[in-house]
Amino acid sequence: MRTPWRAFLRTETGSATFLLAAVLAALAWANIGPASYEAFWGTHLSLELGSRGVSLDLRDWVNNGLMTLFFFVVGLEARREFDMGELRERRRATLPLLVGIAGMLVPVAIFLGINSGHASVHGWGAAMSTDTAFALGMLALLGSRLPAALRGFLLTVTVVDDFVALGVIAVAYSDRIAVAALVVALGLFGVIVLLRASGVRPGRVYAVLAVATWTALLKSGVDPVVTGLAVGLLTYAYPAARSDLERASSLFRLFREQPTPELERSVRQGLASAISPNERLQRMFHPWTSYVIVPLFALANTGIPISAERLSSAVNSPVTLGILLGLVLGKPIAVLGTSLLASRLSHGRVRPPVGWGATAAGGTIAGVGFTVSLLIATLAFTGDQLEQAKIGILGAVVCAFALTWVVTAVIGLLPRRTQIRALLGATEGIVDLAAPVDAERDHIRGRSDAPVTMVEYGDFECPYCGRAEPVVRALLADFGDVRYVWRHLPLTDVHPHAQLAAEAAEAAAAQGAFWQMHDLLLERQDALKASDLVRYATEIGLDAQRFQRDLRQRIGAGRVAEDVESADLSGVSGTPTFFINGRRHHGAYDIAHLTAAVRTARQHAAVRRS
Repeated sequence: MRTPWRAFLRTETGSATFLLAAVLAALAWANIGPASYEAFWGTHLSLELGSRGVSLDLRDWVNNGLMTLFFFVVGLEARREFDMGELRERRRATLPLLVGIAGMLVPVAIFLGINSGHASVHGWGAAMSTDTAFALGMLALLGSRLPAALRGFLLTVTVVDDFVALGVIAVAYSDRIAVAALVVALGLFGVIVLLRASGVRPGRVYAVLAVATWTALLKSGVDPVVTGLAVGLLTYAYPAARSDLERASSLFRLFREQPTPELERSVRQGLASAISPNERLQRMFHPWTSYVIVPLFALANTGIPISAERLSSAVNSPVTLGILLGLVLGKPIAVLGTSLLASRLSHGRVRPPVGWGATAAGGTIAGVGFTVSLLIATLAFTGDQLEQAKIGILGAVVCAFALTWVVTAVIGLLPRRTQIRALLGATEGIVDLAAPVDAERDHIRGRSDAPVTMVEYGDFECPYCGRAEPVVRALLADFGDVRYVWRHLPLTDVHPHAQLAAEAAEAAAAQGAFWQMHDLLLERQDALKASDLVRYATEIGLDAQRFQRDLRQRIGAGRVAEDVESADLSGVSGTPTFFINGRRHHGAYDIAHLTAAVRTARQHAAVRRS
């Protein structure tokens, strides 16, 4: 039941532990054996083809090579948010874009103010970027203290951060530009764009062109990690279409009848084409970037020999203070200040998806600058200044977490109603359900004026719908202010009796007995033939002759088709799929997850009513 979005968050937050372990390991290594640390990462590795090749030390291979994959995953997630997430409503991108830009400008201004008149002023880029892994890791550690919507908002802001930061790297921190190599890189990237527009699918083609583009950028003097972000942003994301899933089912049935190598290949291709390349690539690379590449980057770059003298020097260093204060103070000022200003100027039309307390906590979390800050620091500084910059970056991680804990603790002391408003806010969330609930048309259980509405798209022959049914019953029993709506989505390619069962429920509805028939069908999913359905009609006291006539004449087929069409418009391709107050529920459908989702919806409804 995990979606790519939740998998992304779970992987990113889980990897924070690995990242922290890598930082501690680097510090230990650099202080126990500083000579071996520098000697190892200074080892050169060359890849040659004929007379041409690339020769870098191990640290540069990590910073310029492996980190390209990290930014590729960042680009994939940004594209997925624009295609399928909150940002598919483009107006919702306005505030994260403004906050992301302000969240870089304010820290840079603080850094420039502190370093004005010093030779270190050129390192301003090290103070401007938020680290995605550490930021989401902090959210995971804080758990239920902050709303889930803050994660999406913060992730979007960090994507803007990363995108602008890579532009800064390319323009301000690249070596002397070799124009010929840069033209080649741009030409190769243009080929990638044309191939994508032409519908070319094989990933190997794009991989070869991306590596060639990376090599050309490296030779040009522009930091080649921008290749990853650019290619990731070009990779479409889209929900699995029911037609594609039905085709995959058909191919699998053919393979079951004739298990030949040719059909096996067709099945694999059919399954792959049903899922967007964006989701497939995220699933492939995201665990590697989070659990291997970013921790390896930390291991290669955070090894600092620590002594009282060095710490004393860092405390008085404008580099350390500029980075530390720029991130720890500049980020929350920018995030909260920009959000308040945008809300005021737009008369509330543009506001964060969470309350102002959660927005303030998001600002303090954004003060964690690590991956990109370290990357820019290694480009801007050398020697003592580089070590001072690293101390400032590591200090910002500690201070940002401490400040966030203080903010959440203060919110926790507020009265319950004020606390909920401070966390959730009153912003209307995006609506995923394409066809609103119609009390005159839909089948509804529960109070008509209930503040929470749960819609299920289901299939009477689907075993997962059968397992969800007692959970829904328990939920309705526990909450007196929830109404439940059933809509049909018979998956006829895998459940041969599902369409007939749905029409039988509508024939029962014509006699005022939809829910009695609904309950029986889900209880007896292994017996859904026409004779079984007639027996059920008799059992619940229906006019059996009228029921049989209505079933033969298919009076419910049109109603079922309308539900299927609304499912398609809402991007639903499987069952059961739940919507709670118009938002698609992406978690499991056990009692704990559905109860938590309903409680959150009730809190949002209470805030809006007040």
